[in-house]
Amino acid sequence: MTSRLPDPHYQSVFYDGIPAKRLFAWLIDVVITTLIALILGLMLLTIPLFIWPVWYLVLSFLYRSATIAGGSATIGMRVMNIQLRGATGAKLSGTEAAVHTLAYLTCSAFALPQLLSLVLMVTGNRHQGLHDMLIGSAAINRPR
Repeated sequence: MTSRLPDPHYQSVFYDGIPAKRLFAWLIDVVITTLIALILGLMLLTIPLFIWPVWYLVLSFLYRSATIAGGSATIGMRVMNIQLRGATGAKLSGTEAAVHTLAYLTCSAFALPQLLSLVLMVTGNRHQGLHDMLIGSAAINRPR
């Protein structure tokens, strides 16, 4: 299957500044997810805070999947004006968002895949992480 994503050589404007934007979007999303986890943890009488890693992982999956399915971008990505697109060039569906999030969290759970993802994002033509390459997605600057 050939990709219908913007060509990085002829339409490079779609990929300008993506690695830095993804970093700042990630930082925003981590803060949001942490605040949600803490607030909900306190509302549920701190019981989830005793299983913090599992609690944070579940909330992170739900937050990322829901926001990506709703607009092909997390809140951090929206703030940084970037959007995820699938191999067809279309916005990610709900299923694609869940698969992308699962691939992202799996790569993030292990040092080597995470390091490889970072290197690929900085050096690749489309600035795709390992999880993006696995499912054929890419982050692009949001078209106007």
